[in-house]
Amino acid sequence: VILGLLATLVVPNVIGMSDEAKVQKAQTDCKSIHEQATWYRTKNGRNPTMDDLTTPDDKGHAFIESDITDPWDNEYIIRDIENGKFEVISWGPDGTEGTEDDITSRSKKLQ
Repeated sequence: VILGLLATLVVPNVIGMSDEAKVQKAQTDCKSIHEQATWYRTKNGRNPTMDDLTTPDDKGHAFIESDITDPWDNEYIIRDIENGKFEVISWGPDGTEGTEDDITSRSKKLQ
């Protein structure tokens, strides 16, 4: 009985930390991808796609070494905004665009 009570108290906290860690990883990824995309734009004069960042050039170098997905196994998106600006987006835990759990490189939390 005591072990059961402890499990009901501990398991939700551990699961919650896991979700929080996933959000933090997605935030870090968005910022990192944005930095690499900015470097790509400086070098090539245009905003990249994720394919542009992960495809090796003629010397075998890529801006990002492999295709990466967010912690919920969805692809990150690079979306043009305006005046050459762009953002990197994870649709978050629900995987749906435009919901409140979306994570973006434009978030105040990331700056």
